Amino acid sequence: MGLLSQGSPLSWEETKRHADHVRRHGILQFLHIYHAVKDRHKDVLKWGDEVEYMLVSFDHENKKVQLVLSGEEVLETLQEKGERTNPNHPTLWRPEYGSYMIEGTPGQPYGGTMSEFNTVEDNMRKRRKEATSLLEENQAVCTITSFPRLGCPGFTLPEYKPNPVEGGASKSLFFPDEAINKHPRFSTLTRNIRHRRGEKVVINVPIFKDKNTPSPFIEAFPEDDEAARASKPDHIYMDAMGFGMGNCCLQVTFQACSISEARYLYDQLATICPIVMALSAASPFYRGYVSDIDCRWGVISASVDDRTREERGLEPLKNNNYRISKSRYDSIDSYLSECGEKYNDINLTIDKEIYEQLLQEGIDHLLAQHVAHLFIRDPLTLFEEKIHLDDANESDHFENIQSTNWQTMRFKPPPPNSDIGWRVEFRPMEVQLTDFENSAYVVFVVLLTRVILSYKLDFLIPLSKVDENMKVAQKRDAVLQGMFYFRKDICKGGNAVVDGCGKAQNSSELPPEEYTLMSIDTIINGKEGVFPGLIPILNSYLENMEVDVDTRCSILNYLKLIKKRASGELMTVAKWMREFIANHPDYKQDSVITDEMNYSLILKCNQIANELCECPELLGSSFRKVKYSGSKPDSSN
Repeated sequence: MGLLSQGSPLSWEETKRHADHVRRHGILQFLHIYHAVKDRHKDVLKWGDEVEYMLVSFDHENKKVQLVLSGEEVLETLQEKGERTNPNHPTLWRPEYGSYMIEGTPGQPYGGTMSEFNTVEDNMRKRRKEATSLLEENQAVCTITSFPRLGCPGFTLPEYKPNPVEGGASKSLFFPDEAINKHPRFSTLTRNIRHRRGEKVVINVPIFKDKNTPSPFIEAFPEDDEAARASKPDHIYMDAMGFGMGNCCLQVTFQACSISEARYLYDQLATICPIVMALSAASPFYRGYVSDIDCRWGVISASVDDRTREERGLEPLKNNNYRISKSRYDSIDSYLSECGEKYNDINLTIDKEIYEQLLQEGIDHLLAQHVAHLFIRDPLTLFEEKIHLDDANESDHFENIQSTNWQTMRFKPPPPNSDIGWRVEFRPMEVQLTDFENSAYVVFVVLLTRVILSYKLDFLIPLSKVDENMKVAQKRDAVLQGMFYFRKDICKGGNAVVDGCGKAQNSSELPPEEYTLMSIDTIINGKEGVFPGLIPILNSYLENMEVDVDTRCSILNYLKLIKKRASGELMTVAKWMREFIANHPDYKQDSVITDEMNYSLILKCNQIANELCECPELLGSSFRKVKYSGSKPDSSN
């Protein structure tokens, strides 16, 4: 969730008065870091994953499942028993937006040896087991991206009613403030986004039209004019940050050996983001309805969209400086490496004064415009105790802006005076039901970075096409139905560095069309005469590496899952969930998910996650059995 400062949070009006101060000193802090470590080389490969969890409680008698608002208490105990007792504890725990959420990471980053891939799943299992051990009977830790009845009456335990009147953080008709983490950053973010925007956030998700779904599907909000204006026919309406930030995801951060390598990885992985997002699709349900999308990205983007009407182009610029084309939670807007420059075809809004300042300090055009683009945004939270800082040794003002630009990729300078190197964060993945799946997606992405760097692969296409891919990736069943722009020749002019890349040829012999529309099956698994496929390239890389038998077996199992999800032989979590609801005896083909249907679904998800039942349509035969149960016993298991 980014920077978590302690102290007294300021209101939006107070924060706004200090916005220029934060930006000015944020840039000075960035410059101190940059000049100190710009020439730093030979940092070793380190990487780590972040998994977000929801705490749920099953009422077996009434066939109901609720989100348990005990995240802060569970987190406190996990930290007390873990890192505070032993700095080398194998897991780390952090707060997340929802008071029913926690985030777990490995205690120390993984290193560069291949054998590290064989420890990822075991560490994820440790996390699930640790958190589960602190829960009450009939409670569980779930890795689901979106709770299907989030925002429906009684979805929390204890139950709270929303507070749509002034004074509440979100003023939501559906999402109670008690479901927001109690750390002041989270409620302040929620309130300040709403105040800066000048109205509540607006989220409209297309509803899935089933046989008995009303057409048009219209919800009435007679007592709330704002909701009545904002909601759209045939859409599920939501009105709070919690509907986006209250979802869970899976992320990976890499340390590069230098700033130039980090910039190269940032660009190459940006083109992979929509592909992996569609592959990991896991969130088809919102506010008790079946939607027509499979991924949360657009929902979370709208949930933190603090742009004013002027910035969104709905009114002439008067009180604001810029038209801003995207929410601050969206896909990246510019490549950072020299090889990406010619593909920067998105009109980039920048703070010109900051851009000129960075150029004068010796920062190149591409990095200067990247930072100057991030800094068109205002700080959203500010603590009274954190206004005046030592710019040479602190980075809170830089991170204030940086950490609230939630993009598909994040370029992360080292913290001041640390031994941490230049890093990039891969952010578009949806969390999966099982530790096996989450490990598979993490290993796939990390292995892909090794291959990109080893073979100097080039996935770059015009950034506008990546944006188009992001839109396609969120659609229902995009993994099988969607077509994505992808580069034809990824081997730098056809250099035969891997099997299937074709004969070496000069770049001048390349056809004028560098990219074309491909299915995810073609991109991942390859198609003769069209594209070699990422999995075959990864397999080729593995054949040339010294890998112990056990690790190789694990990696191949993970890649098999990715391969079969891409081909359609195995379902995505989103598709599996859709079929589960469609086949539920209570479902009336009206796009409505009742409490009992939700209970059945989440109970099944929990049983699958804890290996208490098989799910071959989701996991195939790759799933390895391990003898432990990671959930509190209950009568239904």
